[in-house]
Amino acid sequence: MPLASLREVLGPAAEHGYAVGAFNANNLEYVQAIVSAAVAEGSPVIVQASQGAIRHAGLAYIVEIVRVAAREADVPVVLHLDHGRDLDLVRHCIRAGFTSVMFDGSALPLEENIRLTARVTEWARAAGVSVEGELGRVPRVGATEDEVRSMMTDPDQAARFARETGVDALAVAVGSVHQMTHQRAVLDVPRVEAIRRATGLPLVLHGSSGVADDSLREGIRAGICKVNFATALNVAFRRGLVQALAEDPDGLDPRPYLARARDEVAAVVREKIRLLGCSGRARDKA
Repeated sequence: MPLASLREVLGPAAEHGYAVGAFNANNLEYVQAIVSAAVAEGSPVIVQASQGAIRHAGLAYIVEIVRVAAREADVPVVLHLDHGRDLDLVRHCIRAGFTSVMFDGSALPLEENIRLTARVTEWARAAGVSVEGELGRVPRVGATEDEVRSMMTDPDQAARFARETGVDALAVAVGSVHQMTHQRAVLDVPRVEAIRRATGLPLVLHGSSGVADDSLREGIRAGICKVNFATALNVAFRRGLVQALAEDPDGLDPRPYLARARDEVAAVVREKIRLLGCSGRARDKA
């Protein structure tokens, strides 16, 4: 199938009450794992590339790898820029064939975040590309409870942000934390509900690898429609490599090691797709 846009997969998710998994990919094996898992689950899927992944693999390589994977899949596949903070890179991704981009202006003053996000939306609209914005800040592991709460998204500001930027989806800070390796975070579900009512937008959760499963399910019922996973995949990839190397420490062919890592990632992706209620949803329409 040709690459899908974020709007195409989040519309049905919002209407039917589930979330679509957005999985960060760093190389060929990640992309293969993510898309094969989505096909096995009959689920739409969002393959994400961060600025770091683009520096590592190269913009053109990422686009072509994901295009090939999507073409051979029978489920919708979105290619999305995750946490784009560099306007030039965002523009390059739009031109290169990404079907969705995130501009992350969450560290900027509100007025500047709105102004720059609206500019990105204008560029993206002209190319038929979806846009995700961010309001509030998802902290990194080590933040105190007070720090996490102080960075949360304000529903009134979110209403203004949605109105003045025209984004298709809004990433919110509601209790998750980036780079957590244990699922201990609990979401502020009433805040999720308030933001959803205020904006009418599909909401996005970053830092989801560290959120407790029951809390994540509650957040989805409250209006979260896109859920990002990166750390959980990195943990799985490393685990596969370590296990394979331990079993055959003297092997010279890297492919068996990478295949084990790919299989571990695919298993985690399938688990997360089921958690989000997205299995069997590939044919849904809004």
